[in-house]
Amino acid sequence: MTKINYTNVAIYNHEEQSFINNQHIVVDTDSGKIVEVGSGNSTGKVCDQVVDMKNEYVMPGIMNAHTHITSIPTYWWNDGKEQRHSDSREFNTMFAIQNMADAINHGITYIRNVGAAFDIDIEIKKMQQHGWIKGPKVMTSGKAFSITGGHGSAGGYEVDGVDEVRKGVRQAMKNGVDNIKMMVTGGVLKNGETPDDIQFTSEEVRAAVTEAHHKGKTIAAHAQGNAGVKEAVEAGFDTIEHAFDIDDQTITMMRAHHTVIVPTMNAMYAIYKYGKNTVPDWAREKVIINIEKHFASITKAVQSGIPIAMGTDAGTPYNGFRNESAYEMQLYVEKAGMTPAQAIDSATINCARAMHIDDEYGQIVAGNYADFIAMTENPIDDISVIQHDKDVFQNGIRVHAQIVNQESSNPQKVSSVG
Repeated sequence: MTKINYTNVAIYNHEEQSFINNQHIVVDTDSGKIVEVGSGNSTGKVCDQVVDMKNEYVMPGIMNAHTHITSIPTYWWNDGKEQRHSDSREFNTMFAIQNMADAINHGITYIRNVGAAFDIDIEIKKMQQHGWIKGPKVMTSGKAFSITGGHGSAGGYEVDGVDEVRKGVRQAMKNGVDNIKMMVTGGVLKNGETPDDIQFTSEEVRAAVTEAHHKGKTIAAHAQGNAGVKEAVEAGFDTIEHAFDIDDQTITMMRAHHTVIVPTMNAMYAIYKYGKNTVPDWAREKVIINIEKHFASITKAVQSGIPIAMGTDAGTPYNGFRNESAYEMQLYVEKAGMTPAQAIDSATINCARAMHIDDEYGQIVAGNYADFIAMTENPIDDISVIQHDKDVFQNGIRVHAQIVNQESSNPQKVSSVG
């Protein structure tokens, strides 16, 4: 058993909504867990190593509740010269491994992947657990569910009718998924449909929720237009992804059902800012129509106290696996009226609760896994500093060391988006 005492740290405390100075963290690198958190540098534990953190600001590792690790973000950065979704299992796996490495190097220590071709995220999770690849821990969904020809149908399960939905969800769980993802409405990145297009019936979505919850699994709904969001909330989905358009009645329903929203604001904003002449006109037009009401809806949810779990939809245009998660948090402050502390909570404790893993993640407390990031600047003063290079720790071990006095190498320059 190896114990490390990280001293001279300011630790984020979500109950205080601030960083607490002059703290220490003792971790057991064999279990990967925190065994003690306290004030001062001394500890009652015998430690093998003491590391002076030099008064850095430490918060739980960033959790991203909406990713697509098999997507190829460089497609957009290279002006569409590559396929966005390869038909090859091997290419999908290669890009998943690269996306995993990018994510952990930028402070994302846990992801919920909500749709992967060939169920690749199930195998990627095993690779990460064995230490064969570098990356965040993974909550898997395998292939997402859509109607025949519906949103996301190219790489997912196509199911029609209650019986097919029920059998499909059972099969996905047999395959080993942790979460079920269902495309309840149309969306932006498929032509011939809109965010207001309801694709599954209320009977179909209820069947999916019943099967998932029966086995203790969570279930997420891609739902954008208000009517589709209401259908998903009423059916009992744990999280609503995107939520472009919600009204007061929807807010009331969400409160009654304890629904969590995963906003993915940068998925829209990145297309709006960077997508002209590269993202198809039909997709960008849907963004222009919906972006303001999307931001207004998330603002309404924040003001109403609906839990927000940070998710980016990583893998969509100009929205990859580097600093985009930290930039999503900045958007919550600038476009949805969150405080910096609320934005931090959205990417830590709120994600952990939405993923039903808050007994071991989302806070820096004894008994939780020692996944955290360390920064030289205080994100309560300026939420954008989380986008800077930082030390990243996973299971108590530093897996990425910040390069002091060197700007981030992120080619997208997301921190400069206004």
